[in-house]
Amino acid sequence: MASTYLQASATVQVKVGAGKLKSIFVSSGTSPTIAVYDSAVASTSDPIIIATFTGATPGTYNLTGDEGGVYFSRGLYVVLGGATPKVSVFYE
Repeated sequence: MASTYLQASATVQVKVGAGKLKSIFVSSGTSPTIAVYDSAVASTSDPIIIATFTGATPGTYNLTGDEGGVYFSRGLYVVLGGATPKVSVFYE
């Protein structure tokens, strides 16, 4: 299956339903923070896929789980922080 992407500059519900997170690219921002949750309802109390980290700019974070990615079942919710983050999320 081909990857889909979403470029975000604020917290966003990327996908509802099951899928696979492939990678995250941080293109710019001042101390951009990223956290990823397995959530269909934009909730930070759902399971954490990636705990909050400060991304390098620019920086690529490839997920090398099962077959080149990490599966999620509920949805893909990405929480961004810092000043003016620009992040691309690649997923299936």
